Amino acid sequence: MTTPIIDIERILQLLPHAWPFVLIDRVTKVIPNERIFGHKCVTMSEPWFQGHYPGRPIMPGVLIVESLAQIGGILAYASEPFDSKDSLMYFLGIDKAKFRRPVIPGDRLDLEVSVIHRRTNVWKLRGVAMVDGNLAAQAELLASVVPRDR
Repeated sequence: MTTPIIDIERILQLLPHAWPFVLIDRVTKVIPNERIFGHKCVTMSEPWFQGHYPGRPIMPGVLIVESLAQIGGILAYASEPFDSKDSLMYFLGIDKAKFRRPVIPGDRLDLEVSVIHRRTNVWKLRGVAMVDGNLAAQAELLASVVPRDR
């Protein structure tokens, strides 16, 4: 068993989110300024499965994209550390989002985000989410690191 590069305790320190909206369980590899890998273990105990959909629970696509955005924020932090008490990474936009297969309880959602372009505090990222080696979703994300007082 390998030791995770960033475990859940550190993820909770880096992200401004709290349960139930922390959508990453572990970061397994980081190449600063290039790429990050990690995953989310999808469980039936997550609150959105009560209504999405009863009898056929499917992880909402917007939450898959949010998982990619959150791990992208960790990539930005790992590339150029900022004080998470003073700054936040805001999700600015999404392009080319496609959903290829449902994500259901019991799946492990493998996340990979890479840098397409970066200019000062604005990041353009490409994300893919896979389950068992099969593409579940993909998107391009735009985000920015900004002071918390804005």
